[in-house]
Amino acid sequence: MSQHAQSHSHATPPEAGGVGQPSPSNIKRWRQYLADERAEAAVYRDLAQNREGEERSILLALAEAEGRHEAHWLALLGEHARKPKRASARSRFLGFLARHFGSVFVLALAQRAEGRSPYAKDPNATAAMAADEQIHEEVVRGLATRGRNRLAGTFRAAVFGANDGLVSNLSLVMGMAASGVASSVVLLSGIAGLLAGAMSMGAGEFISVRSQRELLAATRPTQVTLAAAPKLDLEHNELLLVYLARGMSREAAEHRVAERMGLLPCDCDPSLSLQPELPEEEDQHEAVGTAWGAALSSFCFFASGAIVPILPFLFGLTGVAALVVAGALVGVALLATGAAVGLLSGTSPLTRGLRQLAIGLGAAAITYLLGLLFGTAVG
Repeated sequence: MSQHAQSHSHATPPEAGGVGQPSPSNIKRWRQYLADERAEAAVYRDLAQNREGEERSILLALAEAEGRHEAHWLALLGEHARKPKRASARSRFLGFLARHFGSVFVLALAQRAEGRSPYAKDPNATAAMAADEQIHEEVVRGLATRGRNRLAGTFRAAVFGANDGLVSNLSLVMGMAASGVASSVVLLSGIAGLLAGAMSMGAGEFISVRSQRELLAATRPTQVTLAAAPKLDLEHNELLLVYLARGMSREAAEHRVAERMGLLPCDCDPSLSLQPELPEEEDQHEAVGTAWGAALSSFCFFASGAIVPILPFLFGLTGVAALVVAGALVGVALLATGAAVGLLSGTSPLTRGLRQLAIGLGAAAITYLLGLLFGTAVG
C-alpha cells in the first residue's frame, strides 16, 4: 500500500475528533471490528507458519495489513479499547482451524470472510480500508486456488464416491425393505451393493482419469523437431507446418524454423519461439489427479459411504427402526460432505449441505415408494 493510502487508512472520522464521546453503539461496533482484525491477523500468521517462500510472504503481508486496520480502530476507541472483547465465532473458528490444520479449507473460509467485510458501508471505516478488504479477498482466493488445484482430482473422486455410496445404497436398502423382504435379505443386498458399487466406481474412475491424462499428454508437442531439423530439405521445409499447426503465427513459426535449422545463432526472440520442445519440469495435469489415486479414493470413499445405510442392520435393527436410523445416519453424512464442498469452494457450507441432503433423501424416498409399489404388485 502506498504512503498516501496508509495515512488515509488511519484518518480519524469526524466523530472521534474530539467533539464529544463516541456513542455506546459505536464503541461496541468498533471493539468488535478490533477483535476481528486481531483474530484475522493471527489466522494469517498461523497459516504462514506452515508455508514457505512466496506464500509465506503473502500471508505475513496480509497479517500486516490487518494490523494497520487494527491501529485504526484503536485510534478511534482510545481509552475504550482497554476493555477486551472476543472475536466473532467465525473468526475464532478460523483461528482454531489455522492453528490445528492449516488447510485449504481455512483459506476458503477466509476468502468468504474477506468478501463479507462491512467496511464499505460503515461511515467510520475509510475507503482505503474497504478497498483493502476487497483486495484481500482476491489475494486469499489466489492462495486458496493453489490448494484447490492440488486437491481437485482426488477430492473430486472422494466426494463423488462417498455421495454415490450414501445415496445409492440407501436407495437400495429403502427399496428392498419397502418391497417386504426379510431384513437379512436387505442386509445382503446392501453388502452386495457396497461391493459392486465400490468396484465399479474404482474401475470407472481409473479408466476415466487415465484416459483423460493420455488425451492431454497426446496434445503436448514432442521433441522430434530437434532430431529431424538437421536432415530436412531446405527447399521443402515442412518444419514450418509443424509450428503453424501448433497455433503459431507465420512470423513466429518462421522464427522457430530458423532457430531449428541453425540459421540463427541464438534464441533471439523467446516471445516468438514459445519453446514447445523444452521438457516440462512439473506435471501440468495435476488438477486431473493420478489414475490410481482417483481409483483408490473412489473405491474407499464409495465403500465408506455405502456402509452407512447398512450399519443399523449389521447391529441387529430391523423394520422401520432400521430404516429411520439408516436415513438419519445418511442425512448427517450428506450434510457433512456437502459442507466440505461448500468450505472448499468458498460458498455457504449450510446451503451446500442442505442441497446434498435434499437430493440424497429425495432419491431414497422415491426408491422407497417404488419398492412399495413393487411389493404390492408382486404380493
